[in-house]
Amino acid sequence: MKLYYAPGACSIGIHVLLEEIGKPYQLELVDLRGGAQFKPPFVALNPKSKVPTLERDDGSILTEFPVIAYWLARQNPQANLIPGDEETMIRAAEAMEYVVGTMHGQGFARLFRSERFAPSPSDHEAVKAAGRDIVEKGFALLDKALAGKSYLGGNALSIADAALFYVEFWATKRLGMSLPANCAAHFERMTARPAVQRVLHQEGVA
Repeated sequence: MKLYYAPGACSIGIHVLLEEIGKPYQLELVDLRGGAQFKPPFVALNPKSKVPTLERDDGSILTEFPVIAYWLARQNPQANLIPGDEETMIRAAEAMEYVVGTMHGQGFARLFRSERFAPSPSDHEAVKAAGRDIVEKGFALLDKALAGKSYLGGNALSIADAALFYVEFWATKRLGMSLPANCAAHFERMTARPAVQRVLHQEGVA
């Protein structure tokens, strides 16, 4: 397998899952700042022009964070990344979709790429404020989901935690935000995991 990634991007969550699984894989850096995602070599792999992109052993390509995460977990049941209880599994999947689709796609996207939502620079601060509101609401909801639990899937790591980790990383390390108590504890728990420590060092964002 080969993971196409950018340091500290949302692909860091998939990188964490690969390290947790422990099977051999390769990393291929995509220079997002330099626009490599829009150039022919990468577009030929993923015309969506984004990471994470996973090239499987048969050469086929998977895109979209939840799909890649779910496929990796299903292919590696020994890693126990999908909760065994159906209700817990559904709730973890619900949280992952919310993180990726709403907190990332609607919230952080406004904070990091405000020009995509308003062409006039005079509107960018309002766009960022709206994005921050979405992010803060998201963390408040997920803080409740974590109440009394170590991870979104209960006491064991699940694919949903890899998604929550990357937005916690963005909030704390890129934006200097304070997380609510349960999310803050979750982030500390995640960063203490050996697999996460390896990923942070490999990506140069420790």
